[in-house]
Amino acid sequence: MLSHHELSTLLLLKAATERIEPDCLELGTLCDLHLVEIEPPESGQPLLRVTARGDAVLRAFARAA
Repeated sequence: MLSHHELSTLLLLKAATERIEPDCLELGTLCDLHLVEIEPPESGQPLLRVTARGDAVLRAFARAA
């Protein structure tokens, strides 16, 4: 089960990737659960993205809300 901080981070990452710092504590848990991916940077900051599994969690949350 996701904490409210992890869910907020997932929602923010989906809406505005550039607003999440790659060292955000919640990203570790979200990566472990395969809800987000952190791709190595070609230059600058790592690329953060929500996975298909993360999208499914967000859709389920939206249906329940």
